[in-house]
Amino acid sequence: MVAPEGLPKYERICKENDIQSLFDQGSGISVYPYRVVYLFHHDESRPVTVRLLVSVSKKRFHHAFKRNRVKRLVREAWRKNKAPLYEICRRDNISVDVALVYTATVIHTYDEIVAKTRKAVIEIARVYEKHRQAAR
Repeated sequence: MVAPEGLPKYERICKENDIQSLFDQGSGISVYPYRVVYLFHHDESRPVTVRLLVSVSKKRFHHAFKRNRVKRLVREAWRKNKAPLYEICRRDNISVDVALVYTATVIHTYDEIVAKTRKAVIEIARVYEKHRQAAR
């Protein structure tokens, strides 16, 4: 089964408690232009899904239209490249929350954002596989 093509509401992190627990308990890596924070859930009561939070700092982009543009580009790139994480989640019956914090001070092209988002997804999958191997 392939990952859903869209980015529906249940794949977005909206609740303040979920955001707080992601940043408090999650692990982080840097994949320029992102700071990636992720948290794997092995809870059986949670649905198997990959949820996303996109953050763009007002300090780096003062105008809302620029922040919104970056968030749209990042969400679209994520939508196109989230399939490897979905495969891992379905295989191991887990869910994962991911925060992509955009740290660059310029708006990169769509192609650059897609490439870096793909790299971030692959890096999260690699970290999970390493953790899984160590747990065995």
